[in-house]
Amino acid sequence: MTQVFEDVRVNEAGFDLPDLKFRELVFIGALKRLDDGSDAARAEVVVDPARPLPPFRREGLFPPHARFVVFRDKGRAAFISVPMPADAPLRDGE
Repeated sequence: MTQVFEDVRVNEAGFDLPDLKFRELVFIGALKRLDDGSDAARAEVVVDPARPLPPFRREGLFPPHARFVVFRDKGRAAFISVPMPADAPLRDGE
């Protein structure tokens, strides 16, 4: 049985979680990197609705197709939601 993930800190700018969890979400494909990965402290990601996310105690953190800028520091990954560009193509017929 999969354990519900609870180590999420919500703040006025967004939320953060352990960097290891961020790397796991990228590894399993639930988050797709939009940048080239050259900056270890900053990432741009989008939620891939075709890939399942592990369960989180707090629901709604990762809506389908949501985009985030992620700042990685001191073992934490801070997620800040950014609007989807108007010219961004939608996937999966949405």
